[in-house]
Amino acid sequence: MPGRNLTREEARTRARILSVEDYDVRLDVTTDSTETFRSETVLRFGCREAGAATFVDLLAPDVHEVVLNGRALDPAQVFDGTRVLLDDLVEGANELRVLASCAYSRTGEGLHRFVDPVDDRVYLYTQYEPADSRRVFANFEQPDLKASFRFSVTAPADWHVVSNSTTPDPVPVREGVARWDFAPTPRISTYLTAVVAGPYHAVFDTYTGPDGLVVPLGGFCRASLADAFDHEEIFEVTRQGLDLFHDRFDFPYPFGKYDQLFVPEYNLGAMENPGAVTFTEDFVFRSKVTDSAYENRACVILHEMAHMWFGDLVTPRWWDDLWLKESFADFMGSYSQGVATRWTDAWTSFAARRKDWAYRQDQLPTTHPIVAVINDLEDAKLNFDGITYAKGASVLKQLVAYVGEDEFFAGARSYFKKHAWGNTTLADFLSALEETSGRDLKSWSADWLETSGVNTLRPAIETDADGVITSFAVLQEAAPAFPTLRPHRIAIGLYDGAERVARVEVDVVGARTEVPELVGRVRTPLILLNDDDLTYAKVRFDPRSWQAVLDSLGELDSSLARALCWGAAWDMTRDGELPARDYLALVLRHAGRESDVGVVQKLQVQVKTGLDRYTYPAFRTEGLRLLAAGSLTELRAAAPGGDHQLAWARCLASAAATPEELAFLRDLLTGDQEVAGLAVDTELRWAMLRALCAGGAADEPDIAAELERDGTAAGRRHAIECRAARPTPEAKAEGWRLVVETDELPNAMLNAVIAGFSTPGQEELTDPYTDRYFAAIAPVWRDRSIEIARRVVVGLYPSGRIDADTLRRTDDWLAATEPVPALRRLVLECRDDVTRALKARERDQRH
Repeated sequence: MPGRNLTREEARTRARILSVEDYDVRLDVTTDSTETFRSETVLRFGCREAGAATFVDLLAPDVHEVVLNGRALDPAQVFDGTRVLLDDLVEGANELRVLASCAYSRTGEGLHRFVDPVDDRVYLYTQYEPADSRRVFANFEQPDLKASFRFSVTAPADWHVVSNSTTPDPVPVREGVARWDFAPTPRISTYLTAVVAGPYHAVFDTYTGPDGLVVPLGGFCRASLADAFDHEEIFEVTRQGLDLFHDRFDFPYPFGKYDQLFVPEYNLGAMENPGAVTFTEDFVFRSKVTDSAYENRACVILHEMAHMWFGDLVTPRWWDDLWLKESFADFMGSYSQGVATRWTDAWTSFAARRKDWAYRQDQLPTTHPIVAVINDLEDAKLNFDGITYAKGASVLKQLVAYVGEDEFFAGARSYFKKHAWGNTTLADFLSALEETSGRDLKSWSADWLETSGVNTLRPAIETDADGVITSFAVLQEAAPAFPTLRPHRIAIGLYDGAERVARVEVDVVGARTEVPELVGRVRTPLILLNDDDLTYAKVRFDPRSWQAVLDSLGELDSSLARALCWGAAWDMTRDGELPARDYLALVLRHAGRESDVGVVQKLQVQVKTGLDRYTYPAFRTEGLRLLAAGSLTELRAAAPGGDHQLAWARCLASAAATPEELAFLRDLLTGDQEVAGLAVDTELRWAMLRALCAGGAADEPDIAAELERDGTAAGRRHAIECRAARPTPEAKAEGWRLVVETDELPNAMLNAVIAGFSTPGQEELTDPYTDRYFAAIAPVWRDRSIEIARRVVVGLYPSGRIDADTLRRTDDWLAATEPVPALRRLVLECRDDVTRALKARERDQRH
């Protein structure tokens, strides 16, 4: 993507010579065009060197005027499509004016334009991180050149227009058109600015803090989703979070009002724009969902709220410290949820979902330290990953245990006060914690933040004839490529039946750590390392403990202990230590007794992944039959109308493959079959129809009929996925055309087609596209945005064809193409998934 990438050295050079005062940004979205909008920027900045040259970032199809310090510059000479070149700057104050036509986005990057198929209304929103504000207005696109921003937006008069500052009363411009002139923001980074505009449904309330601080609250969604918008619960979680963060941070919420906007075709879960937080509208639940979905939404709300302080008030200087704000917010999301909301088992969900993401990412050949080297924006974009978020949060959780919770938050309070409205590095944060805890964190940082890989902990237990422990040690291992053995603070739990009967904490250091506190105790059937999930490490079991897991995992009282056992079993499956069919048996034996529905849903996804990727191919059909039969049993046994019933219904839809199973789904859709309490509502109908389409039991007339029932944006996404999932050469050809040969699809529709095209079990139909894939991905990376290119590269990789030939073709492409580092990284990660799957299948074959 020539010209679009900004390097760290370029950013350092600009920061060395420039300081930015403020921006006046005027946007007009009332032009006749549906492709572009008018963008005018007046930028005032200081320069430390007379005669210096620099550049302003701007991605725009047309630039009409460039005026620097009253001197008109020829756009044809100074604008190259990505940058406006500036020379002969004066020492001191400079002023730049840029008038451009900027392009609406269909990729979720920049100013995204969406037309609601329900009522043909237009909705706009911005999404910038890490560097897409330059798609909307000319600026210095780097986080350490903070400034104050004044936005003025001309839009239809009946719209809501929201930005970071409090929404002003609109000023009439002409009939049906008005202008919103927002007050200046505090000093923030370019990627944190936001504009959201359209005929959004809006609700308002207030938060009043214990010190009398009043924060206006706003909630927004598309008008066609208004009936499903449960703003009361969203505001309740918001108030709970503001209460907790004010208590822990001792720094008043710094951005005046707090709007939360749920927007269409969003690439992320959410974005922490100060005062105008954007979320995916998937969090507006139009059909029944399990409580796990509400829990996840609450965690995201709290994650973004934590960013108001950590990331927005105090911002990393460069993307090397991206992890610092994301890890902190990820940690605070689960911490605050467990302390302040009804989801008191939030750390169970963190262990089951977030850490699994981290463990997978950290075992890829492209793993990186938490503090990664970010050379440019492409590096930054790819490092929004499981290490930056979940591993970082896990490590911060251990850091809290290491320095003490009170000391940790005291350090955070000092950090916010000292660096408010500024930019920082890791050293600034660690310095604050060292001052409040009295600990030297340099060695901790070196071990945990500056090295890669995940350790494995195993128990070494000896007992006498009476079952009394005579020796107990924790063995620590590391992968050969990442040999660091780290210090771990862990708990060890001894379980007899459902209950934990003893617990000790120990510091694990080096390859072997003796635990004398357990010597002399009668051993129990299950001994669990890293009980309470204090550290970041894979754990294994001694033979007797593993047998206890096989026999009685579902009986353990502690949801967190169960989640840790489930996580270890899945990790053993991925590592080729446990046959995937044995993992299936474990899930079918115990998941029905799992009370945490979020854990149940995670297990269902994992066991289906195991059948698709880790079982020996000859067993897959039988494995799917067993999963479908088990799902049907649990569906009928679950409490009518409850979360578990819904979870098992969805699992059945994902596993159904035989004519009898598909006929049952068809009967549920038509109403010829019923399961007491199960509401076959809109989203569940689509899940079942997709299964029918993938199984060849439904076709275009069925899709069209369902689309007639649900002509919403979500319905259209489901329909196009169903079409691409059909097991026909024509369906795959059309899916390939839509994704690779055209750019007509918006981001959400592209995702849906990729998901349908890549349906597991249809490799005979997608094999002909392997050579075409390797021929296409370099041009795709060159010509598409990073976000869209990443989805195409990963989503269409022939990951379902798990054999040596896929590895050979990948290696040939890597050797012949010498791709840019970001593209190389993505392909290497896809390759590693095939390598891991081959190893797991070999183990499953030897079961």
